[in-house]
Parts: sequence; structure tokens; C-alpha cells
Amino acid sequence: MVAASVLPQRPADRPLVMGVVNVTPDSFSDGGLFFDATAAVAHGRELVGQGADIIDIGGESTRPGAGRPTVQEEIRRVIPVVEGLADTGVWISVDTMRSEVAQAAVDSGARIINDVSGGLADLRMTSVAARTGAGFVVMHWRGHSHDMQTRAVYGDVTADVCRELADQVGAALDAGVRREQIVIDPGLGFAKTGEQNWVLLQHLSAFQDMQLPVLVGASRKSFLARVGSRDGGPVPAEQRDFATAAVSVVLAQSDVWAIRVHDVRSTFAACDVVTHLREAAQ
Repeated sequence: MVAASVLPQRPADRPLVMGVVNVTPDSFSDGGLFFDATAAVAHGRELVGQGADIIDIGGESTRPGAGRPTVQEEIRRVIPVVEGLADTGVWISVDTMRSEVAQAAVDSGARIINDVSGGLADLRMTSVAARTGAGFVVMHWRGHSHDMQTRAVYGDVTADVCRELADQVGAALDAGVRREQIVIDPGLGFAKTGEQNWVLLQHLSAFQDMQLPVLVGASRKSFLARVGSRDGGPVPAEQRDFATAAVSVVLAQSDVWAIRVHDVRSTFAACDVVTHLREAAQ
């Protein structure tokens, strides 16, 4: 059972920083650099050393078009890394859409379930969240990676995403998940066009108005591929940390609960800029 403190407290001067550890052979952001459990644990410890408040461990790539590992394979990838980082003192989050993986991760020391499907891919997920008392990230989602971009059709993207997220939160509450466990995520890059992602970033206040902690993950995503490009070509994913840091400035100014990133150092720099500007304004 997860401890009584369901979610980490956001510092007064900045969002929490969630560092990403992808234990997959086909990650869009690092190409499987940390697929080996030993390498993944070492990377997680490096992120902790850089100040990450939360480490988010995932064993399934959710890039557009990605295939899915078996449940057993996902557990094999994730659990040794959860166990290897459990003694670091930071909050461990498991990035999974499968209830079996979530349960095994919580049993091994994870305290947050980060479900990019928000409980829609596996209807038993909300029961696991309710039973364990773990923090539960509910992300806006319309389908699996193989066809999600065909579903990026909205009347008003901000209003539609807020409404669908509210329905997902309602389903979690109906399943017994407590409101204080829940974090919402607008799901940038998931069934969203590049333009729609920018619109959602422009209207973050609509998600804040839902009166729940807001997590945003823009790090290295494809809608940033031409930010900073001067030759018209796409910037490779592993070189998008400059653009990600710029977005993190916007997120820090918007007072979101947490920012999910691959590069922790540049995110802290972005948050520090906002803090110094606010101090200067006073």
C-alpha cells in the first residue's frame, strides 16, 4: 500500500520535475539507449543527482506507430528498474497502460501510476489505483499509437480535451479513486496535430480550472521538431532539449504541478529564469 502522502508536494517557487527513464528498444527520444536495466538504473540515478523530484519509468514506447510488448515483457523491463531506484528517496512513477504492470510496480516501490490512456486502455487500471492508493495520472487519450494520429479531429481542441478528460476523471472517481490521488495531463502529442499542441499550451488555464494538479509532457515531441531549425529540416529528437526548455519556461509561468522531461538540468534552468523574473518584479 502506498504511503498516506499520495502525491509529492509542489515547491512554492517551481513545478516538480519528472525525469524520464525509457526502458524500451524503440524510444523516439533516445533510441533504446537505456534498454538494459543496469543502464536504465544508472540513468535514473543520474537524473536524481541532477535534482529530479520524480522518476518516471516506462517499458512501452508510445511513439506514433509503435508496437506493444507483451505484459510479461513490459514487467521484465520495468520492475528491475523500479527496484533499482527505490532507495533513492525520490518518488517513483510507472508509465504504463496495463493494470498488471502498475500493480507489480507499486508492489516494488512505485508510488505513482502514470497511465497515458487515463484508464481507458485497461479498465482494471482504476481498480488498481483505488486499491493501492497510488497517485494516478489521467492523461487525455483517444487510442493506441498505431492509429492515434487519425483521431486528431476536434471541434474546439481545448474544450473537447477538457471535456473528455473530465469524463476520464469521473470514471476513475466512480471506480473508487480518491480525488486527491488524481493528476491530469492534456496529452500533448497523443491524437493531436502540431498546431493543436500549441493551442493547448496557449490555453493551459483551462486545465488549471479543473482544480486538479496538472502534469505536462512536451519534452522532445515531434511538434517541437522545427523549433530552432534554420535550414527547414527537422531537429532530431535528442537535440530538442533547447526547445523543450523554452516550453518549460511557459509551463513554469503557468504554475503547472509538474513538468515531464528527458533533460533535467535544462528544465531547472528554465524554472530558475521564471523564479528570478518573479523576484525582480517584486
